[in-house]
Amino acid sequence: MIRVGIDVGGTNTDAVLLDGTAVLHAAKAGTTQDVTGGILAALAAVLGEAGLAASRIGAVMIGTTHFTNAVVQRRDLARIAAVRVGLPAAATLPPFVDWPADLRAAVEGPVAMIRGGHEVDGRPLVPFDEEAMRAAARQIAASGVAAAGICAVFAPLNAADEQRAAAILAAEAPVVSATLSHELGRIGLLARENVALLNAALVPMATRTVAAFHAALAGAGIDAPLYITQNDGTVATAEEAARFPVRSFASGPTNSLRGAAFLSGLADAMVVDVGGTTADVGSLVAGFPREANNVVEVGGVRTLFRMPDLVSIGLGGGTLVDPANPERVGPVSVGFRLKERALVFGGPDLTCTDIAVAAGLVTLGDPGRVAGLDTGFVRAAVARIHALAADAVDRMRADATPRPLVAVGGAAFLVPDGIAGIARVVRVAHQGVANALGAAIAQVSGEVDQVFQGLSREQALEEARRVATDRAVRAGADPATVALVDQEDIPIAYLPGNSLRVRARVVGDVRG
Repeated sequence: MIRVGIDVGGTNTDAVLLDGTAVLHAAKAGTTQDVTGGILAALAAVLGEAGLAASRIGAVMIGTTHFTNAVVQRRDLARIAAVRVGLPAAATLPPFVDWPADLRAAVEGPVAMIRGGHEVDGRPLVPFDEEAMRAAARQIAASGVAAAGICAVFAPLNAADEQRAAAILAAEAPVVSATLSHELGRIGLLARENVALLNAALVPMATRTVAAFHAALAGAGIDAPLYITQNDGTVATAEEAARFPVRSFASGPTNSLRGAAFLSGLADAMVVDVGGTTADVGSLVAGFPREANNVVEVGGVRTLFRMPDLVSIGLGGGTLVDPANPERVGPVSVGFRLKERALVFGGPDLTCTDIAVAAGLVTLGDPGRVAGLDTGFVRAAVARIHALAADAVDRMRADATPRPLVAVGGAAFLVPDGIAGIARVVRVAHQGVANALGAAIAQVSGEVDQVFQGLSREQALEEARRVATDRAVRAGADPATVALVDQEDIPIAYLPGNSLRVRARVVGDVRG
């Protein structure tokens, strides 16, 4: 099956054609303001240059910045309602309490606090208050909001109250979409609630975005399943991604890490992806990005769900260099206007690309336009660029063991050939489109993080695998290919009933 992988970056939108493990063709198009235009251009370029009929495409995988940009830039977000089930507990800090004021003002609608929820051992705190929920649902319906986030105390252990609240909301306000926190977050009330609320605010825009992607494929003559890349290096069906857009927040850097593993053949290595705007450093463990174990902030909102562990700095091909001081590099970038603004392309701005061309690290544009730069200035600027890259790599190292570093991205030429503490710097073919390749090769995953009670250890592990597998199949995996890739279990001695917390993750091939 021939796949198309597409990744939308701050500067370029990359597309690749992949037949099994063979890269047939790759193309780049400038990222456009509406993002979709860049995708259409990249599709047209890769199919046209390869001379491949659109009818031969079996699947399309897209990594998009739509959703994270919406939160960071405070745009295209829906006004939403928040329902917390937990009274008389969990009343001190209401929903949205730790959000930035501007983001809160943009999305906050009705807030309802309902009696219910569960103890950490799965027992009910108090009986669920159905009448209060019906009243809240009628208020939400009258407010005209588009979506709601529902969060109950310890819902990952027992989701019954979230599900009952959602059923009542669906009956009273059928046009309001609902996000349930237990489907996204882990144990930890505020961070899990924040994820659900962010997701709810993005669902209407995500639905429109996925519809636009489908329209773009139809316009290109492609009649194939559409998948959207996720934070953990896998994909989900476009419809599943529209339900849970927060799962795609960090899909761009994650795609690059997966692409680097594919191109280098290394399953355990560090990766630096240098694009036009930023350099992202991550770590591969068994071919997948190492996950962050701490709270992750998105647009100033604290969240706790699966995200890759990354260090990002303002260093890329379009990063500006102060013409008066070679030590002042970035973090501002010309972004997707590189071919308009950089000196080597006839523009007025001195960028890292210009420095690299002047130093002989790469040949781009018209080298004659930077031939007059002072050689001492260029050497100092290169040293500063290399120091920034090396510092970011050092911050990502988990221990002192020297590991290989795979350099990818359109501006990988900014990475030095030797870095202290790194076994070797690996450069690969097609490094400029590693992100799109990561999207093209992606599998489908399912995950569970839950406390099981009254079961033996073997029964709990088996049940966790079953739940994770069901979620993977729902997201588009071929059941026959699903395999366990990560599992851990932690006995909880202070809870009754032989309590065991199990985290499990499975992956499978895209359903053909």
